[in-house]
Amino acid sequence: MPAHARTSRGFTMIELIVVMAVLGLLISLAVPRYLDALERGRQQVLDHDLAQIREAIDHYYGDRGAYPEHLDDLVTARYLRAIPPNPYTDEPDWVVVAPPGNFKGSVYDVRDSGGGNRRPLGDAGTGTGGAPPAGEGPASSP
Repeated sequence: MPAHARTSRGFTMIELIVVMAVLGLLISLAVPRYLDALERGRQQVLDHDLAQIREAIDHYYGDRGAYPEHLDDLVTARYLRAIPPNPYTDEPDWVVVAPPGNFKGSVYDVRDSGGGNRRPLGDAGTGTGGAPPAGEGPASSP
């Protein structure tokens, strides 16, 4: 049988290399976008959770005239069903900010426990961050 009449039933090495190169290029374009989408999702969950906790602190202060002593007080008083976990650590490891001056209570605000390259706090524009309503609190007392 002559050499040029031989029929092969497979791919040549060049064809396989070209396909692998195209796949590598497509993956190198898709993976960074996927990882960025995951990071944006975590940041959105973080912003939402902080807003929910801050709103619960504000309601607690409005109803009781004092800030909670612990974050768990928001759960026992049914302002929250549970303390949400930090989306970056999967633990409820929020940093508690004490109230300024001589306010009653220990939890004035909460913040992310830090780490990584997260967006600076306060960029979400979520509420008052636990500040008392205008005209209330020790500063306005006679």
